[in-house]
Amino acid sequence: MSFTRIGANITALQSLNELMKVNKKIGVGLLRLSSGKRINSVGDDAAGFSLARGLEARRRSLTQAMQNVGTAKNVLTIAEGAYLAVSDLLQVIKEKTVMGADDSFNSDQRQAIEGQIDALVAEIDSIVTESSFQGTALIDGTFTGKVFQTGAAAGDIFTVALAAADSATLGVSNLQVDSAANASTAIAAVDAAINTLNTNAQAVGEYLVRLSSKENNLATTITNTESARSRIEDADFASEIGRAHV
Repeated sequence: MSFTRIGANITALQSLNELMKVNKKIGVGLLRLSSGKRINSVGDDAAGFSLARGLEARRRSLTQAMQNVGTAKNVLTIAEGAYLAVSDLLQVIKEKTVMGADDSFNSDQRQAIEGQIDALVAEIDSIVTESSFQGTALIDGTFTGKVFQTGAAAGDIFTVALAAADSATLGVSNLQVDSAANASTAIAAVDAAINTLNTNAQAVGEYLVRLSSKENNLATTITNTESARSRIEDADFASEIGRAHV
């Protein structure tokens, strides 16, 4: 290297080049510190950018799937409450049919008991009509084969079917206690209805257990996916601080 050549200050040009390199490194470091990301454009790391975008899309899809699981649980919780309400009414109806099966009651008293039973049966049907989610009836027998998307892939679905709980389906729409014999028949019908309701409620409980398991798995998967994306895309604070002070 010569400091005596005239017309071209090579040393100054070399210094300028080095200064530009240092400024570029500092600029990159400051950009990463301000954005929090190691990859701010495709040119920073084309392969890493592609991987990070794919992981981000997966995380967002999984997050939506977990919201879908929450919605499904809300639907089933409403159905569960309705089944239990109907079950409570059936328990009262059972008491009334047992009363009617006793020959110590006269015809007028039996008629009064049957009137009470009819009112309770009407309330059952009212509960069935009112039990809905966003306008969709839940326990009238039409909520079958309903699909909830509970994962990021096309096949990650959860299918739900809710049995009908109206009085005509659980066989209590026309109970009679005008005689001990008819009341005895009514008792058997109510017992069958209670057993059916318990089975329906149990099915809802099993759905809820499965959905809770899916929810926990989704939460773990979302965390792991975000961690993988972060390792690829996010800036390392300590490393970038050093870069910014080169």
